[in-house]
Amino acid sequence: MWQPPEVLAEMPGLRKRIFSEGPSNLRAPVVIDVNETPWDVRKVDGVFTANTLHIMHWPQVEALFAGLPAIAKPGAVLAIYGPFRYRGRHTSSSNESFDAMLHARDPASGVRDFEAVDQLARAVGFALLADHAMPANNRTLVWRREAT
Repeated sequence: MWQPPEVLAEMPGLRKRIFSEGPSNLRAPVVIDVNETPWDVRKVDGVFTANTLHIMHWPQVEALFAGLPAIAKPGAVLAIYGPFRYRGRHTSSSNESFDAMLHARDPASGVRDFEAVDQLARAVGFALLADHAMPANNRTLVWRREAT
């Protein structure tokens, strides 16, 4: 079962799409604002987010990770898809251009450093399992929550 979250402003469009196109294992979406805890979500076996960290402000990224222990079961998987920098360097010229566009649109957004994101994950009990190269110079990073 999948439980999609969304911010309140985007909920009408997501609800319409889920109810018209969604498979049977997709629950109705719930409103989550990472800045407002606790989140109204049951304990989960996994969390997946795609193309979000680079559009969030860094305090929101921190809030996302800070909220994970309250909803993630021991052994839960965390998977994040999107572009990342490594040791402060972009993995491609297209990601560098994308980052510049993001900063021009919103100076608080941008391609995040893998090391900083990994540090946030480790701080809340997630250990890195995998770092997969994906199309278009994206990555899928996978962590598992340590058993408590």
